[in-house]
Amino acid sequence: MARYPSPYLKPGFYDEALSKGRHRDIVGGRWDETGRVQMALLQGAGLEPWHHLLDIGAGSLRLGCKAVPYLEPGHYWGTDASRALMLAGYEAELSEKERLDPAQLVEEAVFAFEGVGAAITHAIAFGVFPHLPEVGGPEGALARALAGLARFEALEMFLFTVFLAPDAAFAAGFRQVDGVVTHPDRAPYHLRAAEVWAVLERAGWVAEMDARWLPRGQVLFRARPQKV
Repeated sequence: MARYPSPYLKPGFYDEALSKGRHRDIVGGRWDETGRVQMALLQGAGLEPWHHLLDIGAGSLRLGCKAVPYLEPGHYWGTDASRALMLAGYEAELSEKERLDPAQLVEEAVFAFEGVGAAITHAIAFGVFPHLPEVGGPEGALARALAGLARFEALEMFLFTVFLAPDAAFAAGFRQVDGVVTHPDRAPYHLRAAEVWAVLERAGWVAEMDARWLPRGQVLFRARPQKV
């Protein structure tokens, strides 16, 4: 049986799950808890209703179903590798559909953010990078996301999560504080903290790491682009 670096990269993964009504399961468990955590992190980072939010890896709108009612109409944008997944969340989970034009749910997997409105002030990628191979490095997913976000001139804050592992345990499976085992070569992936800091520095971003507990033991970074 073929082994894929992430289950999300398996051909037909989204179609099969959606055909079984598993739009919540695709993005992992703890649906309501994780959505509330994401919303609290954003509000703690200064998100107000008049701001414009980009939800990277929006999935089936686990965060969106909470952010859309909070934000002014039209101020939420979502991107994901599967637009069908986002639309499933739109139909099943969003109670105030009139506050979000489905055109603002953009299928996008390379972090260029083409088609997203230019007014974005806050962005979040929660639980996205742990499922992607080759996250670190100058051409990895994190670097590409930072480069893509740089075009949003009004951007104030980018929140993202990763799994970290110490050097001594990096080469094998590492059990996180919440019990999840992460890996260097398959999902869920872990990184060295030094890799994350190096990517941020090369891209010209300033950041801080938040040590609070998050679901599954993820680590939160709050990053800001340096203004010239």
